[in-house]
Amino acid sequence: MLFRSEFGTRGAIEGVAGPEAANNATVTTAMIPLLTLGIPVSNTTAVLLGAFQNYGIQPGPQLFTSSSALVWALIASLYIGNVMLLVLNLPMVGLWVKLLKVPKAQLYAGILIFATVGTYGMRQSAFDLVLLYAVGVMGLVMRRFSFPTAPVVVGMILGPLAEAQLRNAMSIGEGSVMVFLQRPMSVVLLIIVVAVLVVPRMVKSFSRKSVTTLT
Repeated sequence: MLFRSEFGTRGAIEGVAGPEAANNATVTTAMIPLLTLGIPVSNTTAVLLGAFQNYGIQPGPQLFTSSSALVWALIASLYIGNVMLLVLNLPMVGLWVKLLKVPKAQLYAGILIFATVGTYGMRQSAFDLVLLYAVGVMGLVMRRFSFPTAPVVVGMILGPLAEAQLRNAMSIGEGSVMVFLQRPMSVVLLIIVVAVLVVPRMVKSFSRKSVTTLT
């Protein structure tokens, strides 16, 4: 009853502080496997990995030695970002709440204008604008049919990297796919990938059958 009175009617600050604290914790900890192993475990780290690759920086065990200044500057920026969030959110929380009252039509129009100006200002290319609008329409269609957009973004960033590593592995194996089964670690990773793709669908199918049987 106490839980319902706090969170259901009057509201409780814990209901906001808890998810925000968890979100900040996951964002910062996701940087650990990216910087130490070169493995992106979230959408944000996948984008960062693509940015690192564009600048010729390879995250991994040697990153702290080869680019220590970059790593420690990135870690320092996380602390500075949290402090700035505190400084900005406490006195300006009323303004951020008022932004939620902006009609969606005007908000989307403003975003489209800024995106168009920014895209065209990069290279003054009409093709970039066409690509921007095409991707926007594709994202709208995906959202309309409840298709997740995050995996598509991650795939676009990591796809070229995966293809390059696949070509390297095939070159090492002289064109034989058995090169992926010659190392225990490679076999374990392949089994994990297959399990991640197959097991959720099997569980979902079994749960549907059990529900149908019960009804």
